[in-house]
Amino acid sequence: MDCGDCAAKLEKRIANIPGVKSAIFNFGAGKLMVEHAIADSAIVKVVKQAGYGAIKENKTARQPLAETHWWKNVRTLATVSSGVTMTIATVLDWLGIAEGFVVWLYALTAIVGGFHAAKSGLYGLRSLSLDMNFLMTAAIVGAAVIGEWSEGAAVAVLFSFGNTLQTYTMDKTRKSIRSLMELAPPEALVRRGKEEVRLHVEDIVVGDIVIVKPGDRIAMDGIVHSGVSAVNQATITGESIPVEKTAGDMVYAGTVNEHGALEITVTKTAENSTLAKISHLVEEAQAQKAPSQQFVDVFAKYYTPLVLVAAAGVMVLPWLVFQQPFAPWFYNGLVLLVISCPCALVISTPVSIVSAIGNASRQGVLIKGGAYLEEMGSIKAIAFDKTGTLTQGRPVVTDIVVTNGYSENDFLAMAAGIEKWSEHPLGQAIVARAKGLKLQPATHFKALVGRGAQAVIDGQTMYIGNVRLFEDLDHDLAPYGEVLADLEQQGKTVMLLGTQNRIFGMIAVADTLRNESREAINALHRAGMKHITMLTGDNDRVARAIAKKLNLDSFYSELLPEDKVAAVKKIACDYGKLVMVGDGVNDAPSLAVATVGVAMGGAGSDVALETADVVLMTDDLDKLAYIIKLSHKTVTIIKENIAFAISIKIIFLVLLAFGMGNLWLAVLADMGASLLVTFNGMRLMRRLPFPLRVLPSRLAES
Repeated sequence: MDCGDCAAKLEKRIANIPGVKSAIFNFGAGKLMVEHAIADSAIVKVVKQAGYGAIKENKTARQPLAETHWWKNVRTLATVSSGVTMTIATVLDWLGIAEGFVVWLYALTAIVGGFHAAKSGLYGLRSLSLDMNFLMTAAIVGAAVIGEWSEGAAVAVLFSFGNTLQTYTMDKTRKSIRSLMELAPPEALVRRGKEEVRLHVEDIVVGDIVIVKPGDRIAMDGIVHSGVSAVNQATITGESIPVEKTAGDMVYAGTVNEHGALEITVTKTAENSTLAKISHLVEEAQAQKAPSQQFVDVFAKYYTPLVLVAAAGVMVLPWLVFQQPFAPWFYNGLVLLVISCPCALVISTPVSIVSAIGNASRQGVLIKGGAYLEEMGSIKAIAFDKTGTLTQGRPVVTDIVVTNGYSENDFLAMAAGIEKWSEHPLGQAIVARAKGLKLQPATHFKALVGRGAQAVIDGQTMYIGNVRLFEDLDHDLAPYGEVLADLEQQGKTVMLLGTQNRIFGMIAVADTLRNESREAINALHRAGMKHITMLTGDNDRVARAIAKKLNLDSFYSELLPEDKVAAVKKIACDYGKLVMVGDGVNDAPSLAVATVGVAMGGAGSDVALETADVVLMTDDLDKLAYIIKLSHKTVTIIKENIAFAISIKIIFLVLLAFGMGNLWLAVLADMGASLLVTFNGMRLMRRLPFPLRVLPSRLAES
């Protein structure tokens, strides 16, 4: 299936079959998804009647589609055969030899070259769905009716050749996406008991031990049980440098074990692997129509019927009304009929979107639809969640200040005794610092969202948290003001520990910036981003220090989760649209309300894969500038394709008005336009560089 207009019409035919609830044709992936209550064979029969083939996906889900030699492909063989007979007929015609035989050769050429188009076109006529195949069939038959056998044969050959070439190019584009699932081997060596057996991945269950030898691809997602090796994760994350893996590390299906044997405990079945989810989400993304594609579909919906009416008028009105000769005007109507085919226009957008999304997936970026791809290039404001996005997300304790007679170890043991029940990164940093100490047993733990936590130690309710928590407890913090200010000015987060009546001390924790954060921010400014801001629950001084280091345009501090959502809505209102970047877990609500939500670290997070519109499979912020550049390039190519597809129609209509158009030239123009927009869209499959250049520093706005 290489024609977007034909795909849309086939989708409509399938949807109208009694017993079919819905039908969606994913033109980019070459897949027809049907929800139905009838036999599969009934659907396959309709597809074949329309002139196409259909194979159930589960028969080829984890293996490459078989390559077929051209002489075994009926359509390709018909193209070659019709080309040969056309060549012989043309030579004989030019030499003036065997004129009667030449007519039969032209007729044979038209039949062989136009058979598949006629089969599909006549089926479309029965269902009142006139596609490109019907238009070409009408042109071939019409040429024969008025005795233009050579013209009719030329139309058949050129159309057949164009279809064959376009099918090849579209298959090449689809193969780049389909190859994602082919990266995972269909079998794996599994240890069960004392035996090692080779099993199909569908038969491997969670908890099995998979043995992976050096140089082999990993078949299943899992955790390294034993062994040390380096694994090339480029297929998942886009990283070209292998990552060292030891016991306890996560590995993914489809990645390559470079050296050293690994034993892996399976954590996900084959159908739920990260690779399978990526492949599924990429195909879903290709099926979603971008705004530009919706415009094209509406345009084509009205364009084709109007031109059909115009062609009919050109054929008969001069003859009926003005007593003009029938044959010349009928011929002009046939030419108009051929040039009315909207295939180049309809295919101009999806081939570009498919290629761009495929490019991104190979770079470790999952874009969930053409709409988000187009939006990324037009948005001028971006907001970052701080923790785990601009920073490492692994804070460490930097300072301990004891104010009430406790030793530092006793103070730390109390704080860690409470925080060991917490899942907050700041709490985990305190527990890590207290490693080796005997922790104070704490009970009745309660998390205080946006403030800290409380628990009972030795019968006393203890509190640990930020300044806001202790202000709510009516503590006078003036005696600690100078120390607090000094620590916060250094960009550190300060937590106090105490009871309702006393403060025992404070702990300063810092989350270090990612190495690439500053360069990534500079790259975004270069890419045209006008306003870059940061959202954080930290206090104003910590936020200000980080914003200054990163040259951010603004920041929002001391935000509760619901405050972040409000901030995102405000920024989106101020700038029209907004990209929100976070981890996809803690800030899922903020990502949901942004124009485009971008989640980082998707390779290790199913939640991130599901919640965000764009997923960075690693924590590489550099990829944000790449996405914007890819978006700009995609939109540019789509506009080029649409402009070219429409322009070629207008130019040819002008030529026809001056008597300079003919059938074979019309077919050549139409199929040539389709091929050119396809090749132009396929340019997006090439890897786009995304160099980072450091800009002069910019002062943050408060």
